[in-house]
Amino acid sequence: MELVWGAEAIALLIGAKPRQTFHLLETGQIPAKKVGGRWVAERGKIIRFFLDDAA
Repeated sequence: MELVWGAEAIALLIGAKPRQTFHLLETGQIPAKKVGGRWVAERGKIIRFFLDDAA
């Protein structure tokens, strides 16, 4: 399991701007959790989430 730490890193992974990604994270639209004040997501889950969403 590979974790992606921080909204900026998640934004790079999904190809979005950090501000857009932060909004998606805050509204629960991306499968991620806040740990110690930082967003963290499992790389595979995010990729599957966006691939399934695009289909």
